[in-house]
Amino acid sequence: MALPKNSNSSSTKKKVSYISVPSQIINSLSSSSLQSLLVSPKKSSRCTNRFTYRNPRIWFLTLFLVSLFGMLKLGLNVDPISLPFSRHPCSTGSFDEHHAVSHLAFASENDTQSNSSSVYPKNETLPTEGDFWKQPDGLGFKPCLGFSRQYRKDSNSILKNRWKYLLVVVAGGLNQQRNQIVDAVIIARILGASLVVPVLQVNVIWGDESEFADIFDLEHFKNVLADDVHIVSSLPSTHVMTRPVEEKRTPLHASPQWIRAHYLKRINRERVLLLRGLDSRLSNDLPSDLQKLRCKVAFQALRFSPRILELGNKLASRMLSEGQYLSLHLRLEKDVWVRTGCLPGLTPEYDEIVNSERQRHPELLTGRSNMTYNERKLAGLCPLTALEVTRLLKALEAPKDARIYWAGGEPLGGKEALEPLTKEFPHLYNKHDLALPGELEPFAKKASVMAAIDYIVCEKSDVFIPSHGGNMGHALQGQRAYAGHKKYITPNKRHMLLYFMNASLPESEFNRIVKDLHRESLGQPVLRTGRGGKDVTKHPVSECMCSDRQQQQQEQ
Repeated sequence: MALPKNSNSSSTKKKVSYISVPSQIINSLSSSSLQSLLVSPKKSSRCTNRFTYRNPRIWFLTLFLVSLFGMLKLGLNVDPISLPFSRHPCSTGSFDEHHAVSHLAFASENDTQSNSSSVYPKNETLPTEGDFWKQPDGLGFKPCLGFSRQYRKDSNSILKNRWKYLLVVVAGGLNQQRNQIVDAVIIARILGASLVVPVLQVNVIWGDESEFADIFDLEHFKNVLADDVHIVSSLPSTHVMTRPVEEKRTPLHASPQWIRAHYLKRINRERVLLLRGLDSRLSNDLPSDLQKLRCKVAFQALRFSPRILELGNKLASRMLSEGQYLSLHLRLEKDVWVRTGCLPGLTPEYDEIVNSERQRHPELLTGRSNMTYNERKLAGLCPLTALEVTRLLKALEAPKDARIYWAGGEPLGGKEALEPLTKEFPHLYNKHDLALPGELEPFAKKASVMAAIDYIVCEKSDVFIPSHGGNMGHALQGQRAYAGHKKYITPNKRHMLLYFMNASLPESEFNRIVKDLHRESLGQPVLRTGRGGKDVTKHPVSECMCSDRQQQQQEQ
């Protein structure tokens, strides 16, 4: 809070005075009254003011208030708060009443949680609306991809091998494709094969026919991985007529040993191996060098194409033009409700739409088909609705005027589905709101490109919250950790649900509980300890990120 300046004050610095005042008195007085009561009794002779010690009314009023203050302080044992006020009674500057009121209200609500008063030094920033924008402590963890001597030695022979090639077809949405491309590079390295640039299968849901180079920077991809895997844009002429061996039965969580045992003889004999359906097929627990390679592909090599980067950065700059912003990944689309076995909770009509679609296409339901909707909801398997996201943001003390970018497809129910959010947080935008006329037109039918634009704007935000995990949420969790642990809030859906359903719970108590549930879910470093199948591209500490001491040990 800036202190008002007094042009008549001396050039020498004076010590700032503070006084502890009970919140009950503060709430009953205006800021102007407090300012007139709490000024220093010393006055400059050049200051003219009707407030004089000879005025009996002022003396009686002062004595009355001091007595009242003493009684409340001693008799009621009220916790005080400490606030700085102007040290210049003759100041021509006005006290910032709006700031004072908001700060006083904050202190009043929380004075029951602490028995000690807090005094803010002259140069210390006063508390604003909580710590919502505060970034987590990265604990000194930084990217460190120091490969072993044996890995670098093996690279020489692997890169010279130009007679066997791995072809990979990747499917799904953008972030599923990213995961499969990462695994394709790892498998090529395990087999000692050259990797043909992965083929992106036409997405049957969105009809997106984008190729690798339409979404990713192909030359950058090749250059970054030049010391790890030999990558070519297409099969050489010597192999064009070769009929590749196709394998579709890679099991879940296949180990490097399994890959070598089942694929190495085939690719050595036929010289070309074709793999499909790699999604989540490669084990998450790999040797250290392969884990580092995974991070290198995900966080360094897979950069979006220049034209996507340009537009994504433009939209992010427009969000940043007025300061900090929050990004949300909202999963409110019709296909999400159908696939998750959950209901949007808008009206019975919309619930019926989702149920009917699920009955017509039961194969769309992803996993745990024997669970009812209520069981899924209680297990935290359903996306948060706009109302639930709103209550979460309010509990975490997101400023009401926060600028919010929301990523995702068209919600089932359109604008109606977003009303709870827009009512509380009116500065809500998506890529269509931010783009100038014609900017998005070239990508109108390219869902993967649109998702890439969302990814860029979300990655550059100050705070990111996904409403329902998923591939994009996991990718951004790892990316933001690798970039310095930018704040990432993981909604604790399973534990929050009971409180969401408790209509008798006071809002203040709900907010306190929810805030407490998320103290350890704000983007702090999460060690990938105990393995247990955690993806290193989601949890890069400590295999791909290390502290300064660990870095020194690796270099030695």
